[in-house]
Amino acid sequence: MLFSRLNKLCCSQNLRRCNQLSLRQLSSAAFLRRSYLYVPSSSDRMLEKSRSTGSDIIIYDLEDSISPVPTDKESARTRLRSFLGREDLPDAEHIAVRVNDISTPFFQDDISQIISMPNVRSLILPKIHSAEDLDFVSDAVNATAAQCPRNAPLNIIPSIESAKGMWNLGNIARWNSKHTFSSGGKLSALLFAAEDYCADTSIIRSSTRRELLFTRSQIVIAAKAFGLDAVDMVCVNYRDLEDLRDECVDGRQLGFTGKQAIHPTQVQVIQSTFVPTQQEIVRAAKILREMQRAHAAEKGAVGLDGEMVDAPMLKQAQKTITLAAAAGLPIPHVE
Repeated sequence: MLFSRLNKLCCSQNLRRCNQLSLRQLSSAAFLRRSYLYVPSSSDRMLEKSRSTGSDIIIYDLEDSISPVPTDKESARTRLRSFLGREDLPDAEHIAVRVNDISTPFFQDDISQIISMPNVRSLILPKIHSAEDLDFVSDAVNATAAQCPRNAPLNIIPSIESAKGMWNLGNIARWNSKHTFSSGGKLSALLFAAEDYCADTSIIRSSTRRELLFTRSQIVIAAKAFGLDAVDMVCVNYRDLEDLRDECVDGRQLGFTGKQAIHPTQVQVIQSTFVPTQQEIVRAAKILREMQRAHAAEKGAVGLDGEMVDAPMLKQAQKTITLAAAAGLPIPHVE
């Protein structure tokens, strides 16, 4: 979904036009969603600090980081609403809120008091087990919008964290609201909550992540099948940045577009890893150059560095250059 506009520009018949696009045009056409940083809404200090984290998405949390005591939930909600009313916050595209799940008595108040705020652009939904759960959420959002209309779009991001959620993954990924984008929300990503999933399935975590390979791959496939972003699990060992980097590389190789973070120190590692390497960028630039020449000569494939390059590799190269440009990475001019 993130790069659909640019991919249309970069199809084979428009390859020359794509190559002529400036980096500024490419960068402005895509909004990166690599890091998703959770910020507890119970702490004024952490809310204030969130303004300078630089995370692509900041998730202001009303769920797990808040005590289940009703007065604590109410206090966090009130604090967050006041904070979100400020004018010195990051751009609205960066702001998300994780509400309490639909089975709790806190969900409705979260929706009615927080989602009415226009600078909340993404809604993180924990414990989504089925498409029917998303219908329930969308109806609640629409009811709030009827009382307090919002003109801004609302991205819906369900958290997959149970065996039932995985069983119903296809229906969740293909879900569409019966309401409008702004009044009922639109699915934009799938998010994987590994710790909750392991607790539900009795899977035992290991440093190899082998036991979660199937689940994580299925989430990526479902997301890509319906044009959604795929957000990988949290690295709970937040002090070990090398372990985090290893998880990021693994997640990117599986096809995830971003990763969740629980500490600000994780943001830079995530954002610098979920982008193409310089080697990948150079290779992509060469592929675009050679395929442009091949198409000019009415050929559909060409040899490059000892391997045959054709349409699928061209598509990969286009995505690489688009992502690199959006991240502000240098793209070499190759002859």
